Amino acid sequence: MSKTPFDHLVKQFSLLPGLGPRSAKRIALHMLTKGRGSMIDLAQTLRNTADQMKICSKCGNLDMIDVCAICASPKRDTKTLCIIANIGDLWAIERTHSYQGVYHVLGGVLSVIDGVTPDNLNLSDLEMRLEDEEIEEIILALSATVDGQTTAHYVTDLIHRRHNQINISRLAHGMPVGGELDYLDDGTIMTAFKSRRAI
Repeated sequence: MSKTPFDHLVKQFSLLPGLGPRSAKRIALHMLTKGRGSMIDLAQTLRNTADQMKICSKCGNLDMIDVCAICASPKRDTKTLCIIANIGDLWAIERTHSYQGVYHVLGGVLSVIDGVTPDNLNLSDLEMRLEDEEIEEIILALSATVDGQTTAHYVTDLIHRRHNQINISRLAHGMPVGGELDYLDDGTIMTAFKSRRAI
């Protein structure tokens, strides 16, 4: 039996994080019954977003410009570099207004189960930044999961092999073991930044 356009739509929705086949089917059905106009509006919004949003070639953030507004801002402390796993973590930290340095997005964390190796992370660009920029402190703002901590150890070793003069700290109090940055409240993230400690 051939797949219908509805089946393909459900499949696309089910690829989104947190959506299983049943939730995807409910969303697709809702959109179809709400009217053709809403689906066309969504399609146009998706196209516009895909066309206009760019990945920052310097840090890996999402913005409408390349280099992103954070990297381009003269008000940011370019000597302090915060390493995070993904863009959602960057946005979570920015919500707190407690950090004024710059970022480097790894694009994930090391994971044996998911097959994520160092080659899958944005580590080569990190090494180039450490060579080209005057970085004095690196803050490892990685989630307190097993994979997050494994990644933190790997990145620390990578930096120490060539750049012993750079201070490395990590988020401390307020970061529960097993906690994901993107799900923490602003106060918890602020406390973790203020209580970071050297590695």
